[in-house]
Amino acid sequence: MNILRMRAHRRSTLFIVALAAMAGTAFAQSKGKKAPAKAPAKSPAKPPAPSPTPAKGSGDDAGEIEINPDDAKKPGAGSGSSDVNPDEIDMGEPEKQQGDLAKDLNVADQNAGAVKAAPPKKTPLSWQDIVVVIRKPFLKQHRVEVLPFVSTTMNDNVIHHYTLGAEAAYYLTDVLAVGVEGMGYVHSFGEPFDLVARQARRLPTVNEYNWSGALDFHYVPVYGKFAILDHYLATWEALFTAGIGAGQSQVIPRDTRFPGFTNLLIMPNVGASMRFFISRWMTINLGIRDYVFFDHFEPANRSTTLYATAADAKAHADGSLINNVMFQVGVSFWFPMSFEYTTFR
Repeated sequence: MNILRMRAHRRSTLFIVALAAMAGTAFAQSKGKKAPAKAPAKSPAKPPAPSPTPAKGSGDDAGEIEINPDDAKKPGAGSGSSDVNPDEIDMGEPEKQQGDLAKDLNVADQNAGAVKAAPPKKTPLSWQDIVVVIRKPFLKQHRVEVLPFVSTTMNDNVIHHYTLGAEAAYYLTDVLAVGVEGMGYVHSFGEPFDLVARQARRLPTVNEYNWSGALDFHYVPVYGKFAILDHYLATWEALFTAGIGAGQSQVIPRDTRFPGFTNLLIMPNVGASMRFFISRWMTINLGIRDYVFFDHFEPANRSTTLYATAADAKAHADGSLINNVMFQVGVSFWFPMSFEYTTFR
């Protein structure tokens, strides 16, 4: 009887210990702070021993390791690495701390003060290294321009006039000049002259011009330059001209049996020209000039019995305002042929 009581006492003691262990395990799971189990160290020489099987009828799980399923989802769980904490979040490598700008500037100033100032290095220069806005390559002040030119009528298709003329101008300043010009004329009839004669059975009434001269004033308001094929720099200028002059026209009789007569004309003119500089003493001129005058023509009803003489025909001549627009091309020669600048750059 004593032996049985002792065994019953031992069994009750073991049962109480098992209940206490189960209660502690349940309390730890409810807190969720169970420490991860460390993986056993690997031994290549000796295989791991099998875990012992719990005895039947013991009624407790104290010898088993319980694995939390939430721990298996964490990175590094079951990897066998003891340095990785599965409860921590990897935020990447820490950023490098930026330098202090004020501190760096102070260090740079100290280093700059320690360096001795070296003498400046002189680099040889040439005129090709200096790029400036060039000054005018051609001066006209106190110089004489002699301009021979040719011209032709632009606005008369019945009779065309061609001239050979010349002009001399003295430049008071670089933009103002006064000059004189003279022209001699030759004419030719255009195709409409013959068409009118065939269709109307009558020759048109036309006049030819013999000569003209004028006193001109020139003003140069525009000056410029442009590049030719990116290699040559050409300079040019534009000028306006206004003048007053005289000329002579002559009536071409429709009937060769009657004599013609001449008219003295007052011929003001206006125009615009362009000048291109070739050298220090030569330029090329292109221009348009309009000569305005009041001319007299042969009477329309002239016959053998009426206005047969030149005086009678001139006394009863028909008058009309004429605009003789001419295109001129010429080459100018400048004297003296050289010049010098008298002002600073």
